Amino acid sequence: MNNSQVLNTILIFLGGALLLYAISVDDVSPYFKIIGLIIIMLGLYRATNFWIATKDDHEGQNESDK
Repeated sequence: MNNSQVLNTILIFLGGALLLYAISVDDVSPYFKIIGLIIIMLGLYRATNFWIATKDDHEGQNESDK
């Protein structure tokens, strides 16, 4: 697994954990929800950019196998 994919996964899980914490606790600042959403969106943005950049990598491998 690529290091950038690991970082993207960590960001998504960290943002989700912050959101779950903010939802489950009564007296929590609304900034936890905002920060959690920002972290999730950053992780998803980085992940989709990585997927777009590497979406055609498998086509070169298939042609060399033939």
